[in-house]
Amino acid sequence: MCAHRPSCPQPHDTAVHVVAAHPEQGWSLLCDGAIVFDDTGELLPDGRVVAPHRAPADRLVVAA
Repeated sequence: MCAHRPSCPQPHDTAVHVVAAHPEQGWSLLCDGAIVFDDTGELLPDGRVVAPHRAPADRLVVAA
């Protein structure tokens, strides 16, 4: 699945990249086997779940 050598980066590493994107369904598969969701939640390859970590609304940038 991954072309990194010697092995794929650890989760949350900046070198991890998308290998399959499904924006119509709201998720993407990363090269390390993790699935990330549009709501910022994650499902890690070992089955652990990372809850969504949304920014508070007052910290969001608004386009002019």
